Amino acid sequence: MDNHIDSPDYGQIKIADEVVGIIAGLAATEVPGVAGMSGGLAGGIAEILGRKNLSKGVKVEVGEREAAVDLFIIVEYGAKIPDVSWQIQESVKKAIETMTGLKVVEVNIHIQGVNIDKDNKEEEFPHRVK
Repeated sequence: MDNHIDSPDYGQIKIADEVVGIIAGLAATEVPGVAGMSGGLAGGIAEILGRKNLSKGVKVEVGEREAAVDLFIIVEYGAKIPDVSWQIQESVKKAIETMTGLKVVEVNIHIQGVNIDKDNKEEEFPHRVK
């Protein structure tokens, strides 16, 4: 489904739902504490999507003037999930409204997993016996 914006002087502007999803995914992954978008669970472990597949971790519902967004997120270990979630909501809302002119009525965050980077853990605790 495409979003139609009337431009009385020149015609219509159509924004595909996937474009709104990409904007949301990019805005979300720029928030500190976000490891990436989740493509779902594979074998009980959340799959982190690469930048080319960001819209797969986003579900959007776009009306004529409004949009609702669901984001499936993997956070970094140690991140404060409520704070990160609020920052994602603010960032995504601002990005979509600025770029498309749509009013964002909902940004729902679904935390799908926690990313534990083993290399960083060894640097933080160099005294550990291997």
